[in-house]
Amino acid sequence: MRLLERDDAGGIRLTEDLLSNKIPPYAILSHRWGDGEVLFSDFRDGTAKNKAGYAKIQFCGDRAWRDGLQFFWVDTCCIDKSNSTELQEAINSMFRWYRNAAKCYAYLEDVSTSTHNFDDRSIWEPTFRASRWFTRGWTLQELIAPTSVEFFSREQVRLGDRKTLEQAIHDVTGIPVGALRGAPLSDFSVDERMAWIKKRTTTRDEDMAYSLFGIFDVQLPLIYSEGKQKAFRRLREEISKVTKPEQTFDEPEVRCLADLCVTDPRYDKKRIETVKGGLLKDSYCWVLSNAQFQRWHDGEDNRLLWIKGDPGKGKTMLLCGIIDELMMSSPSSFLSFFFCQATDERINNATAVLRGLIYLLISQQPALISHARQYHDLIGKGAFEGTNSWFTLREIFKAILQDPGLRTTYLIVDALDECMTDLPRLLELVAEMSCISPRVRWIVSSRNWPQIEEQLAMAEQNARLSLELNAESIAAAVNTYIDYKVLHLSHRKKYDIETRAAVVSYLSSNANGTFLWVALVCQALADPKVRKRHTLTKLHTFPPGLDDLYARMMDQISKSEDADLCKEILAIATIVRRPISLPELATLVEMGGDISDLEELVALCGSFLTLRDQTIYFVHQSAKDFLQGKATHQGSRDAFKQVFPLGTGTVNHNIFLRSLNTMLTVLRRDMYGLKAPGFPINEVETPSPDPLASVRYSCVFWVDHLHDSTSNKDAPRWNTLNAVQTFLEQKYLYWLEALSLLRTMSEGVIAIRRLNDLLGRTENSQLTKFVWDAYRFTLAYGWVVEQAPLQAYASALVFAPASSLVKKKFRAEEPSWISTKPAVEADWNACLQTLEGHRHSVTSVAFSPDGQRLASASPDQTIKIWDPASGQCLQTLEGHRSWVRSVAFSPDGQRLASGSADQTIKIWDPASGQCLQTLEGHYSLVHSLFSPDNPERYRYRLGRDQTWIICNGRNLIWFPPEYRPSCSAIQGQMVSIGCTSGRVFTVGFSYDV
Repeated sequence: MRLLERDDAGGIRLTEDLLSNKIPPYAILSHRWGDGEVLFSDFRDGTAKNKAGYAKIQFCGDRAWRDGLQFFWVDTCCIDKSNSTELQEAINSMFRWYRNAAKCYAYLEDVSTSTHNFDDRSIWEPTFRASRWFTRGWTLQELIAPTSVEFFSREQVRLGDRKTLEQAIHDVTGIPVGALRGAPLSDFSVDERMAWIKKRTTTRDEDMAYSLFGIFDVQLPLIYSEGKQKAFRRLREEISKVTKPEQTFDEPEVRCLADLCVTDPRYDKKRIETVKGGLLKDSYCWVLSNAQFQRWHDGEDNRLLWIKGDPGKGKTMLLCGIIDELMMSSPSSFLSFFFCQATDERINNATAVLRGLIYLLISQQPALISHARQYHDLIGKGAFEGTNSWFTLREIFKAILQDPGLRTTYLIVDALDECMTDLPRLLELVAEMSCISPRVRWIVSSRNWPQIEEQLAMAEQNARLSLELNAESIAAAVNTYIDYKVLHLSHRKKYDIETRAAVVSYLSSNANGTFLWVALVCQALADPKVRKRHTLTKLHTFPPGLDDLYARMMDQISKSEDADLCKEILAIATIVRRPISLPELATLVEMGGDISDLEELVALCGSFLTLRDQTIYFVHQSAKDFLQGKATHQGSRDAFKQVFPLGTGTVNHNIFLRSLNTMLTVLRRDMYGLKAPGFPINEVETPSPDPLASVRYSCVFWVDHLHDSTSNKDAPRWNTLNAVQTFLEQKYLYWLEALSLLRTMSEGVIAIRRLNDLLGRTENSQLTKFVWDAYRFTLAYGWVVEQAPLQAYASALVFAPASSLVKKKFRAEEPSWISTKPAVEADWNACLQTLEGHRHSVTSVAFSPDGQRLASASPDQTIKIWDPASGQCLQTLEGHRSWVRSVAFSPDGQRLASGSADQTIKIWDPASGQCLQTLEGHYSLVHSLFSPDNPERYRYRLGRDQTWIICNGRNLIWFPPEYRPSCSAIQGQMVSIGCTSGRVFTVGFSYDV
C-alpha cells in the first residue's frame, strides 16, 4: 500500500510501497473521478501539481494535517493501474483500507456553500441529498467501511459527518441506519446488501459487482471482459462458499411457520415508519438516557417496562426507535415485537399478538419451531386459529420462553389499547410471562387506561415510564421533530428565513408535546393548494390540541365542494373491518369509478386518513375515535352526526348492497384461468392485474355488514332478501371459488352459517331453504374447494345429492367431461360432519354441556376435542399409555375426564389441553366416568343394540352395518357417533318427531 505524505511546508510526496505492518495512521479521500485527476504516473513524473485534480489532493493533505495525520491515501494516484497485479490487489483490499483509515473525507464537488450561510443546513441540504456521490458504485463501500466519514462541500467547508447526517443519508440511499452506524454487515441478508447497489452506477459494468467485494468480504480475480451478468454470477457463487449456511426449515416446518404467520411485524414496522414520514433518531434518543429505561435495560429488578401516554405523544415511533437501538446494541439477543392496530382485524386481537411474537422468535432461531410443531403436526392450522387457539399458542409461547437454548430476549408490544379482542387475556399473559425467566424482558405501550394499569401491576417486577411525567424530554423531542418537518416544508415551499422561523415558532408554542398534532399541521401546510404567501394565515387557523384540530379539519371538510363524498369515504373507512384498498373503496362508494378521483378525495380527508401502497389507513386511532364520537370533545359528537346522519346501520347496509352488486358483476367461473379442475391452491399465483382486486373485501365481509345493518329483533327487509337470493342463486359457486383463491374459505363457512342464523328470523322460506342447502354444500365440499378452487364445479356438483338446490341451480356448470355420472343420494343425509383424525377406532364420544365442543377417545391412546360446527380439531390430548375407553365432560364443561386401559383416569383442561391430574388405583381398564347430565332427559338416544336412533321412545333412524357406532354422545338435537373405522359422524335434527 502506497501513501501520500505531507511535510511541514505543505508539500506532498508519494511513499514507497509499504508493508502491512509498517503502515502509519492515515486519512483517506472519497470522491467522484472527474477530468484532470492526478494519476500515479503524474507523481512519478513530477507533473502532479499541473493537474486540476491536485486541489483535492492538497485539500485532503491539509485536512489530515489539521487532524494530526501526516499520511493520507487517494485512489487516483496511490495505485499504479498499469500494473494488473497491483490493481487486482488494490480492489480486493479497498474495503479494508477504508475501514482502517483514521479519517475519511468525502469531497462533494456538486454541493456548494459559496454564496450562502453554510451554517443554515436548510440551504445546502437539498443539494447534499441530490449529490451524485450517492449514485456511484464505489462510494458505497467508502460510505460504510470507515469508522468515521466527514462530508465537505466544493469550497472545502465541513457539512457534517455520517452520524449528524444519518437521516438524510438513510433517506437518499435506503441503507439501514444500523449499517450506517457500523453494525456487522453479516446482520443484513445477502439480498438486502445486494439491493444497496441497485440505484448506483459505475463507468465499467463489471465494477458494479467488483465494488461489492468488501461488502461481502470476498476476494476474486478481476476479468474486465466478462460483463456485468457473469461478474455478479461469480460474486454470488463466492458468497455462497464463504457465507456460513443458515439453519433452514424443512417442508413441514415451512408449512407450520406459514400457518402461524398472521402478519410479519417487521413489515408492519416498515409500513408504520413510512406512513409517519420516517424514523427520526433525535425524536426518540432521549429515552436511552432515561433512568426508568436504563433500570429496565441494565438492572435485574424490572423486567417489564410500561410506556404510557396520551394519544399522539409518539409512543409507536418511540418503540420503533427502541427496537432499532436494541438491534444495534444487542445483536446476539433475540428481539420480537408486535404493533396492535385497532382498525385492522388481523392485528387487533390477543391471539394475533401471540402469533406475531412467536413467529419472529422462531424466524430468528429455527430450532424453536419444535414447540409449535408438536401441535401443528397433530392439528394443522387449527392449532393457531379458532376458539381455543389462544390456549395452544400460550403453551407454545411459554415453552419457547423456557427453552434452555433461548438467549437474552426482548419482547415489545405497542398499543395495548388497540387490542380490541381479549385484552384482559393479553395483559394477564404479559404480567405472568414477565416473571418466567431472567433472560426475558418486556416493553409494552398504551394510553393511560386504568384497566391496563391495574392488570400490569400484577407483574412482580415492573416499571412505568410516563410520557406526561417526562414532558421536558418530550417537548425537546417534539421541537427536534418540528425542525425536521419545517426543514422539509421549507425545501418544498421555498420558505424564506422569516416564514420558516414563524412556522417553527407557532408549532413550538402550540404542539403541547404532541407529535401527531405537528404532523397533521405540517401535512396541511404541504398541500399544493396552500401557496407560500398564504402560509402564515393558514397556519393560524390550526388550534392547539388534537381534538380541536380534528374539529377544525372536520369543519373544513364540511365546507368543501366534495363534502358529501368525503363524509361517505370517512364513514366507510370507519365501518370496514380492515383497511381497504382504493379499488375496493371504488366499489363501496356511491360515485364508484375513477381511482385517481378517489385518491384525490382521500387526500382531502388527509387529517383523518392516509394512503400507502393504494391502501387507506387512519392516521391514528384517535382520528377514528373522534369520528365515532368517542372523544370527550363536543366536536367529536358533531362529527359522528355528520358522518353518520342516519346511523351506522345505514352505512353497513350500503356496504352490503354495493358488495353484492360488485360481486354480481365481477365473479365468474375460473377467475384466475387455472383451467385444470384439480389445480392445487398452493400452486396458484395471483395474476397481475388481479381480477379479484375490487372484491377482495366484499367476498369476505358482506354477510358481516348485512348482520350489522340489522337489529337483533328485526328481520332483514324484503329488498335485502331479494338481493341475497339473486346473488346466491347466480354466483354462489363462483363465490366459493373466489374464497378459495383468496385463501379465506374458513371465513366463508362462518359467513354462510351466520347468514343461515340471520335468516331464521325471516318468512322467506325459499331463500331460507337455499341458504340451508348452501350451508350443507359448503360443509360437505368446502374442504376440497379450499384445496383446489375449480373442484367447486367438479366433485362438489357431481357428488352433491340430487335434490340439492345448489346443484340444481348450477347444473350447467357440471363437468361435461364426465360421461357417466355416479349415482348419488336423493337428499342430504342426517350426517352434518364426518370428523377424521384418529388412527384407530373411536371408543367414546362426549359433548360439552354447552354443545360447543365434542370429545372423542380412541385406542390410538389419544383424545381429540373438536368444534362440532366447523369440524375442526381443536386439541389432541396425549398421555395415556394404552387405549382410551371413555371420555366425559364435567357438568360445567371446565374439565374433561378420560378412562383408559392403562388403569388410570386423567383430568384435563379442555381449553389448554393440559393434564391436571392422573388418578390411579384401578386394577383393570376404566369403562365409565361422570356424566354431565341424566341420559333420561335426552329426547334422542341410541337403542340398546346400537342400530337405531330413538326419539321419544320411538325408532327414528336405522344405521346400516358400516355406520353402526362403537360409542355415542348426545347434545340436544345433535347425536355424535364414533365408529370402529376411526371416524366420528354428527347427525343433526331440525325438528322434534
